[in-house]
Amino acid sequence: MFRCDNRNSNRGQPVSKNVNRRVLQETALRHFLEVVRTGSVTAAAERLNVAPSAVSRHIAHLESELDTLLFERRSRGMVPNPAGELLAAHAKRAWQDIERVTDDIQALRGLQTGLVRIASTEGFASEFLPNLIAEFQREYKGIRFALNVHMQAEIPQLVRDGDVDIGVTLSTSSERQINVELRHPSPILAIMAKDHPLASRRQLALAQLVGYPMALPGPYSTLRQLFDISCSRQGLQCEPALLANRLDASISFAAAGGGIALSGEAALRNRLKAGPIVAVPLRDREMNERHFEIQTMAGRTLPGACRAFLDHLREVLRKEG
Repeated sequence: MFRCDNRNSNRGQPVSKNVNRRVLQETALRHFLEVVRTGSVTAAAERLNVAPSAVSRHIAHLESELDTLLFERRSRGMVPNPAGELLAAHAKRAWQDIERVTDDIQALRGLQTGLVRIASTEGFASEFLPNLIAEFQREYKGIRFALNVHMQAEIPQLVRDGDVDIGVTLSTSSERQINVELRHPSPILAIMAKDHPLASRRQLALAQLVGYPMALPGPYSTLRQLFDISCSRQGLQCEPALLANRLDASISFAAAGGGIALSGEAALRNRLKAGPIVAVPLRDREMNERHFEIQTMAGRTLPGACRAFLDHLREVLRKEG
């Protein structure tokens, strides 16, 4: 909600207030953005390791100098209003510009330092990405990485908000304000112990799986959504023997002979080479409609370290065909 303009009582014309640009400085905006991210002054103060009164003071000062409220105060927290959303977008772009310029200056001395922030679904964060990062750092030892696991639905928003540089996820549809750097098929495979009755098959259908105990994730995952769609289309019923929100738990269940799990190949590459499990392709249409995506913010110029890592990732996937 915007405050009313001050008016000159003698002339009846609005008086333009000169916004003090100095308030748009690093500390105030950093505190403001943390409140936007966390939804409360208290949570922002904990993240910033400062007193809540300091955060409140910076927010109040910004609102006073800009002559407008920036948040809707609710019983369960604070939500940016249109003015707050506009300022947040500006602040995030400014932060990214500073990071990019700093990175470009450092690049004059060669790619020696930098930070690559990645948000990934669980499957790619267990083996695939750590192996890629380790290979990359053999050449670029000064590049640091921050890798955090999130649910698939959260990753595009983290990329759009600039909270991460790169999103590594699974997708079945396009996302707004997202640039897809790389898209690669990621079919769902049936995972089972080598001595399972179906382990020797070259290809399977879901109708053949549902007669055996299965380990499945919850409905939040694209894998489970596609599985449920395919079962519904075919009139199949499946009550999982194990419902697990961690892929490792499902794969361990299958490896121990408990039944069949479902996964993409990238999440299990090393286990499939050396472990007691096999992966059998599925012929069902829905099981082959999932794609591995590398996402970045549309319109953003990435720092050199991020661009170099993306080039490394592309080259690895190109070699693997």
